[in-house]
Amino acid sequence: MTINTNVNDCAAVLEIDGWLDTQTSPELGAAIEALDASVTELTIDMSKLEYISSAGLRLIVSAHKRMNGNLTLKNLSPEILDVFNMAGFAKKLNIV
Repeated sequence: MTINTNVNDCAAVLEIDGWLDTQTSPELGAAIEALDASVTELTIDMSKLEYISSAGLRLIVSAHKRMNGNLTLKNLSPEILDVFNMAGFAKKLNIV
């Protein structure tokens, strides 16, 4: 998985490419933890995400809590959105 980080003032966008699973979720977790405390809005662009496991889902929920709900997920493929729907997270997270 690769992660591109773009920060503009208090907003950050993380673009993830590849698989978000047990092996790679620590990388995304580290990228989120590395964000400056001044970042109050986080967007995760999943347009190139091919797969997400339960470990990836846990990390997204954890990031949502860390950002006090100011987390947006965008550009989910229908397959990735189905995973969020089946887990019951689609109604609790901001998905655009």
